[in-house]
Amino acid sequence: MATSMGCLLMLCLVSPLLLATSVHGNPWYGYGYGLFPQFYDHSCPKAKEIVQSIVAQAVARETRMAASLVRLHFHDCFVKGCDASVLLDNSTTIISEKGSNPNMNSLRGFEVVDEIKAALEAACPGTVSCADILALAARDSTVLVGGPYWDVPLGRRDSLGASIQGSNNDIPAPNNTLPTIITKFKRQGLNIVDVVALSGGHTIGMSRCTSFRQRLYNQSGNGMADYTLDVSYAAQLRQGCPRSGGDNNLFPLDFVSPAKFDNFYFKNILSGKGLLSSDQVLLTKSAETAALVKAYADDVNLFFKHFAQSMVNMGNISPLTGSQGEIRKNCRRLNNYYH
Repeated sequence: MATSMGCLLMLCLVSPLLLATSVHGNPWYGYGYGLFPQFYDHSCPKAKEIVQSIVAQAVARETRMAASLVRLHFHDCFVKGCDASVLLDNSTTIISEKGSNPNMNSLRGFEVVDEIKAALEAACPGTVSCADILALAARDSTVLVGGPYWDVPLGRRDSLGASIQGSNNDIPAPNNTLPTIITKFKRQGLNIVDVVALSGGHTIGMSRCTSFRQRLYNQSGNGMADYTLDVSYAAQLRQGCPRSGGDNNLFPLDFVSPAKFDNFYFKNILSGKGLLSSDQVLLTKSAETAALVKAYADDVNLFFKHFAQSMVNMGNISPLTGSQGEIRKNCRRLNNYYH
């Protein structure tokens, strides 16, 4: 019995780590979609350089923009695939995803994307998609604040529509249960390793009071704080996040090193100082996700390796390729735009 329990525990620890390589296979899982890093090498040789330069300027102006651009790619890919649908503004034919619950008054970085697109249109008109801009900007942002580099598979095309329903329903929410979060990832072809590794993107960036208030005052409907939240950390958060009002007050997702891409996010979770419910449940609600939290807290290189691979996996969600969709000239509207 002791031996079999030992094996079970070892499985809990080992299986998620194996998943990262075994499920998604070699590092270029997803090339079958027709995406590859050299896609623009002949048609727009300076594309990557142009994106990197403008992202670097934007992050130098405001460090928080790095997290905003990573999140923009995430919120794009989880709705209809990585097709830049999230960038479309309202029009007579489009109900913008920008008005959805996860995005309204929250998603940002659109002006940086506009700036990148204008520069790319000047250099190589009608060539580089808005969807690929989002994928490159997310990678460049990660590197600029100390995170891992990865080669970004390219060749996505831009959608001809948006889905506010998809945005409301498919993006994991801060108060979702862990099974719901895992299900939302699985629907996109992503696994448990992707859930935990991509959650590690919360090592940078800010969250609004409205996203975690229930943890401070009424987690289970009994008027009590979330018992998994460190008491002194909760008291500190209450000072800037009252029971009512202050919805848009901002707090770092990683209070130790909010501007640096590292593994303190996971170390914070281990000490009961994950900000969002969706962060803390990775430790408290599943042995498999908890094993990964501990592994990443112990080994920043393992986290970086898995995060890079999971970003490639996420970037491979249902891209439009070949003659599907279009290459938008302006990321905010379709080429045959009518007011």
